[in-house]
Amino acid sequence: MVAAYEESRRKRMEENKKRMEALNLHHLSQSLHKSSSPKPSPYKPRTPNKDKELVVVRRSGRVANLPSPVYREVLLDRVTIPRRSYNRHRDYSNRVYASDEDREEAMEKAQKLEADLDSQYPTFIKSMLQSHVSGGFWLGLPVDFCRGNLPKRDETIDLIDEDGNEYPTVYLAQKRGLSGGWRGFAIAHDLADGDALVFQLINRTAFKVYIVRVNGLAEEGEQHE
Repeated sequence: MVAAYEESRRKRMEENKKRMEALNLHHLSQSLHKSSSPKPSPYKPRTPNKDKELVVVRRSGRVANLPSPVYREVLLDRVTIPRRSYNRHRDYSNRVYASDEDREEAMEKAQKLEADLDSQYPTFIKSMLQSHVSGGFWLGLPVDFCRGNLPKRDETIDLIDEDGNEYPTVYLAQKRGLSGGWRGFAIAHDLADGDALVFQLINRTAFKVYIVRVNGLAEEGEQHE
């Protein structure tokens, strides 16, 4: 029985082989096998890791032997004035406001005083307000006068009183007014609301200042230059 089974099996195999050859299935099976096998990826050799090292950046030969630069904060050059000691504790609770009549009277006296001054020096008159003589201490100057006579940049301008004492102030060109130093002048001369001041520009950065007190006379009276 075994021999008969083996003979039958051999015959079936030969028949199957002949059918495959007739249908060309043998070559098709081999081609499918070859195409389905994965392609090997190209070999890429790995670059070995290199130790990183911090190095000093080379400087130009012209500066290689020079010391490294040192950076500091530098204050910009600003217009400054020497400080004077004044009474910093003035009592502003009892401020006195000049009446319109008193203010106008002081202005008229100042105009007469201005008319007697040398006309070769530009002048203007400023009636004092509370913001000029207390609290803010900012003195705005006439725009046209500033444009035609004063520096185009911030500058120190001296105010010279009737006794010849000089008070440096900071003139702010863009704001056209006196800031630092004006407070000291106002306190030193006890300026009040309604006082009229005549400013005479005797040189590019100096004013001679004449004070006409409200309800009073010009401090220099008839002795002005």
